[in-house]
Amino acid sequence: MTAAELARVLRSRETSSRVATDAALRRTHELNPTLNAFALIDDEGARAAADLADEELAAGIDRGPLHGVPVAVKDLIDVADLPTSCGSATSFGAVATEDAEVVRRLRDAGAVIIGKTTLHEFAYGATGDRSVHGASRNPIDRRRMSGGSSGGSAVAVAAGLVPLALGTDTAGSVRVPAALCGVIGLKPAYDVVPSNGVYPLAPSLDHVGLFAATADDALIGYQVISRSPVERRSGRVSVGWIPPGSIAVTDPRVEQLTWQAVDSAGFEVEVVHGFPEWERPESLFEIFSTLQGREAFRVHEHHLDADAELIDPEVWARLDQGRRISRRSCARADEARHELRDVVGKLLSTYDVLALPTVPVVAPAIGQRSVSVAGTDLEVRAALLSLTSPWNLTGSPAVSVPAGRIDGLPFAVQLISAPGNEDVLFAAARALELTRY
Repeated sequence: MTAAELARVLRSRETSSRVATDAALRRTHELNPTLNAFALIDDEGARAAADLADEELAAGIDRGPLHGVPVAVKDLIDVADLPTSCGSATSFGAVATEDAEVVRRLRDAGAVIIGKTTLHEFAYGATGDRSVHGASRNPIDRRRMSGGSSGGSAVAVAAGLVPLALGTDTAGSVRVPAALCGVIGLKPAYDVVPSNGVYPLAPSLDHVGLFAATADDALIGYQVISRSPVERRSGRVSVGWIPPGSIAVTDPRVEQLTWQAVDSAGFEVEVVHGFPEWERPESLFEIFSTLQGREAFRVHEHHLDADAELIDPEVWARLDQGRRISRRSCARADEARHELRDVVGKLLSTYDVLALPTVPVVAPAIGQRSVSVAGTDLEVRAALLSLTSPWNLTGSPAVSVPAGRIDGLPFAVQLISAPGNEDVLFAAARALELTRY
């Protein structure tokens, strides 16, 4: 069931939160050994929360549409009395003494947390296959990567273990696994969802986001974690289509089929030519990587050498690269970030939303580190993040919406709006959903 469907049957007394939670736990224990969606399953805590949710509903206390609904939380986000491992064997993954604010908001809304999901170590990777807990596996094809860094949360929703799960997104870490696993992935606008109690990676780029099976479920979750009401919008939506090749090399099939999905959704669509309208020698991904690399190094510098033997070598090497990024390079990248925000701001004063593919390829195999795209060999991480990372630079709200399959594997459309225009973002996501049915 979706979160909305489960909320309905809970209130009609057709089932109880305890029954729904027991079913979620049973399915999670059954599938987790092969999918590795969860780093920790909290049976006792989940059942206690479900019983409380049932008692409150019976007493006429209704905390909202997530009351009694099982959810999952990425293991980078503090949940009181549970460890926060950050996907790492390093020593700082102690038991949390209190909930992160976003978890507190879920609990205040009556949600039942069943466990913590697997992530790429330190959230510093798009592939989801570097973690002390092992690789999370794509439920569509378990030989394929889930994407990352919030891969476990995407897998948990895609496999039907929970209808809603929290993730974080610094470069695409919600939208990439959502696209590869075939679910909705939402990155709210920067700083709309509080990050206290969430272990940082690159603080000026980090966003707390979520996964859901439907756009309506994503809207329900967004309103809970942001505490921002969103009106349901009707009417036509104007869309600026950004040809993905203006940003990064893209599989022609992905470009064609995502364009067809957007073009058939009832939008007023125009092609945006010459994005971005500036002249710089660096690519958008290079600008992003400079800022992320330096910030990530600063966050992890205190244990980068002392705990080197405990950190995955690939993750350690990426963190260590930040040591060599100069202040001058960061200043130049920050200047480019502000230029990009101006460009995108102008576009979003013309169009309700911007659209392009979420990722330029379908899910690579677990462990794969290069991919051939349109005859060009690319690093898998760079390819996966190439179309999502610009919107972390701008801080814009963005959502990945499943649009179909290529060779049996999901691909997705990414939609971007201006902060404060989430009503039109969700309306566009719902319209895209209808093209799949």
